[in-house]
Amino acid sequence: MLDWSRIHRDRRLAPWSVPLAICSGIYRLGVAVRLGAHAMGMLRGRSLPGFVVSVGNLTAGGTGKTPAAVMLARWAVDQGCQVAVLSRGYGSRGHEELLEVSDGQGNYTDVHMAGDEPLLIAKAVPEAPVIISRSRFLAGMYAHEKFGSDFFVLDDGFQHLQLKRDLNLLLVDAADPFGNGHLLPWGPLREPVAQLRRADAVILTRARHGPATRGMVPYSSKKFGGMPVFRADHEAERLMFPHSDGVFAPDFLQKKRVVGFAGIAHPEHFRKTLKESGAEVVAFKGFKDHHPFTRRDAEALIHIKESMEADLLVTTEKDWLRIAPVMQSYGDIAYLRIRFCMLPGEDGVFGMIRDALKR
Repeated sequence: MLDWSRIHRDRRLAPWSVPLAICSGIYRLGVAVRLGAHAMGMLRGRSLPGFVVSVGNLTAGGTGKTPAAVMLARWAVDQGCQVAVLSRGYGSRGHEELLEVSDGQGNYTDVHMAGDEPLLIAKAVPEAPVIISRSRFLAGMYAHEKFGSDFFVLDDGFQHLQLKRDLNLLLVDAADPFGNGHLLPWGPLREPVAQLRRADAVILTRARHGPATRGMVPYSSKKFGGMPVFRADHEAERLMFPHSDGVFAPDFLQKKRVVGFAGIAHPEHFRKTLKESGAEVVAFKGFKDHHPFTRRDAEALIHIKESMEADLLVTTEKDWLRIAPVMQSYGDIAYLRIRFCMLPGEDGVFGMIRDALKR
């Protein structure tokens, strides 16, 4: 399996990277045509009857869009808004034009139909309907007409130019902002870095210790006229034992021998989180993002855990949703719930939303 994380950080032009560079050039041309058509009004965005806040990024995965969408939806629900989350539903197998992942009353479709990220959002914010569709306008109108939604969180929406938004938030990973600076597939960028100017604000994720934290503020000021830059981090919130309904603080992992595994954009981030929680990570298995776990995968992980005489298997909440169907009878597994939180003094992003709502 190719290590795309390593490839996307490598700035050298080596023989193996030439085909990727060619594909990247073709991709760049396609992006330029699409952005140009939008700038000339040939691809006009449509408006929903309500407030739309988009959360997205410039890179392919790894910035924490899903927990950020959860944070924004939870905040809006707590403010008394009629919230709906609109998603494209990456990894979903529903072939309908539109799929209702949740109805805001605790009823959910299954992970194979919905995809892991929309279902995670739905269960994290059960009061907010989650609707997936390639057309986020169609999803939003459905939520408005059926549930009376008038506050829409557009999940992974930065590239979805077909829908107008009132606030455009861009997530940037402080640990590795733009990789090697190249577009897909040679680099991690979906669009050139200059498109950052479309954002209303930047949120630096994993910013507590990220090396880019100090540099992004002057960079934004110089290049984009003082665009607001906020800082956020991912924090381990709770350790969940799904088969026993046990809930513990993350420090439960202290001095526990664990086998960790994750199928996310950057599995190494989860390994680091386990270590920061005090776990002794005796083995760790990384899978590709959205990996469809099989019974063979589950048996292999259990074998590693038992051969290493570990106490637990520990994974991410997103991965648990995908592995649960093939690990229903195994009790020594837990998942770590991660919370996206603004750092102290950085909650001005909510003030921006309030101001935009007033306008």
